[in-house]
Amino acid sequence: MLRAALPLLWLPLAGAGTTEEPTWEPGSPGEPPPGLALFRWQWHEVEAPYLVALWILVASLAKIVFHLSRKVTSLVPESCLLILLGLVLGGIVLAVAKKAEYQLEPGTFFLFLLPPIVLDSGYFMPSRLFFDNLGAILTYAVVGTLWNTFTTGTALWGLQQAGLVAPRVQAGLLDFLLFGSLISAVDPVAVLAVFEEVHVNETLFIIVFGESLLNDAVTVVLYKVCNSFVEMGSANVQATDYLKGVASLFVVSLGGAAVGLVFAFLLALTTRFTKRVRIIEPLLVFLLAYAAYLTAEMASLSAILAVTVCGLGCKKYVEANISHKSRTAVKYTMKTLASCAETIIFMLLGISAVDSSKWAWDSGLVLGTLFFILFFRALGVVMQTWVLNQFRLVPLDKIDQVVMSYGGLRGAVAFALVILLDRTKVPAKDYFVATTIVVVFFTVIVQGLTIKPLVKWLKVKRSEHYKPTLNQELHEHTFDHILAAVEDVVGHHGYHYWRDRWEQFDKKYLSQLLMRRSAYRIRDQIWDVYYRLNIRDAISFVDQGGHVLSSTRLTLPSMPSRNSVAETSVTNLLRESGSGACLDLQVIDTVRSGRDREDAVMHHLLCGGLYKPRRRGALRCAQAHASSPPPQPVQRRSYPGRVGRGTWQSTCPQKPPRLYPWTCRQAGTRASHPWRAWHPRPVPRPPL
Repeated sequence: MLRAALPLLWLPLAGAGTTEEPTWEPGSPGEPPPGLALFRWQWHEVEAPYLVALWILVASLAKIVFHLSRKVTSLVPESCLLILLGLVLGGIVLAVAKKAEYQLEPGTFFLFLLPPIVLDSGYFMPSRLFFDNLGAILTYAVVGTLWNTFTTGTALWGLQQAGLVAPRVQAGLLDFLLFGSLISAVDPVAVLAVFEEVHVNETLFIIVFGESLLNDAVTVVLYKVCNSFVEMGSANVQATDYLKGVASLFVVSLGGAAVGLVFAFLLALTTRFTKRVRIIEPLLVFLLAYAAYLTAEMASLSAILAVTVCGLGCKKYVEANISHKSRTAVKYTMKTLASCAETIIFMLLGISAVDSSKWAWDSGLVLGTLFFILFFRALGVVMQTWVLNQFRLVPLDKIDQVVMSYGGLRGAVAFALVILLDRTKVPAKDYFVATTIVVVFFTVIVQGLTIKPLVKWLKVKRSEHYKPTLNQELHEHTFDHILAAVEDVVGHHGYHYWRDRWEQFDKKYLSQLLMRRSAYRIRDQIWDVYYRLNIRDAISFVDQGGHVLSSTRLTLPSMPSRNSVAETSVTNLLRESGSGACLDLQVIDTVRSGRDREDAVMHHLLCGGLYKPRRRGALRCAQAHASSPPPQPVQRRSYPGRVGRGTWQSTCPQKPPRLYPWTCRQAGTRASHPWRAWHPRPVPRPPL
């Protein structure tokens, strides 16, 4: 499996080993033992890992070359370019070696290439948007896949009975249903590769992509049931076998989801205790998620559904438990693995299509399959959308239905499943392989090239990437509570009611069990936001030279989402805002108390910019008011006191605060004793 690498790089090395030098075996009589060799060529010992490394290198270089031209990548999707590159490399290898090498093996695809892509999709999937459209996603994934499978298979069988398919294609109704089960499912890899470049709106993307992920359970069940019926023979199939096939749909889907939930719970619980071993946090995320995939595959359950549920369920708790550096490592490592796997898959698809010994051509079967998958896909989307719009608050319009019908892409999953067919049981396997290759190339290349102009021509709403403001988050949270309260008052337990109950259950039980105490600590959110804004203002003040800025010149970074930050830490805020202020991290890490550590960080920051702490200034102002008569009205001076967002006003009408030029030794003493830094020593009273 690991030898599925670039054939072009293997050929010169294979040709170099044709002339072998004479060697002596240690046990051969009459021959002297070999002497000390200064240089030995040991290619066969490093062949497999070396080819894998070269394959990944060539795939990465191909992506770099493609993106050198902005005009090409804006018109042609990257997946199309990779397939075309695979076709060229496969043709060169076939012309030189006279045989095709290194095909896309199903074992390599399902065990090594597919898991990183699905994990990346499930882990970074917007959970709120996914659950808001869960009903539509399940309808298209389950009902739509069943509809496409049975209509496509039956239509192809009818095409054969009408004589439009060559008689050499020896296939019955069960054979065509088996082929319909693998060719009708929407492929997640192809959808992700094409729709991410089109940038359609979030609702349309989550429906199509969620369908491609969740229809795996239906595809696995239909493929295994139809394959078992073909091996048994239509005469030996009984009524109980049909009931077992229906029951297996629930077992495979619910079992895969249960495996994903179990490993998500274990992953969240494990990361709760990694506070002193931060270095293994990214390893635990990848290891347990991959274990969920392998466990579901071992139990013949839906592995794609298992790893999707695992990533979707554990993200909130894992992100709250692990450190900021671990979150960054997990994010970029996961994105890198998914991108490399996707690149290798499309290149191997192009190389595998060159091997003509594994497929046979029939024009009637190919053209009929292309027409039926497009027609029944569009018809199924229209009928299901009409039913869903009766219950949706925001209905899906006709333009969305056109994009959903045209966006049903097929990819490497269908190709890997058709390669797994047994030629002795399915005589028409070679014709099915050729038809699958044509369908995959047509959907990825032709539909992938034309879907972006189609979206522009139909004026489909595009996605808007921005972080919600505090006002938007506040109103969104308020509307959720109002809708849940309305449903509770009228006695209708709908979606908003159950979501509110789930949030209460999560806050009361799951968060306290799966998060560290500092992560789920309940505090006043308004004060928490006010505290963060003050720290950001101080950071911006120091970064811009220590001068007090007006509201027109002061720019604040956008606030992160309330679910993305679990703890209030000055160091995290410094990292997020990209501050250039220098902090002594070694001194900060030696402070035991969390509150003392934050005070020390703030003190270092303010001392470096000669910024006087507010509490000390307020205390001096209070002492001045208590010991002196009311002053005359004077001109107000600028002093950094937070009144509103982005506004700096005066807090004391007295003389401006005196800036103390502390030395490094005094700053270190104040950092080690933060209480003294914030509270001055009391002035002794004069003797009476």
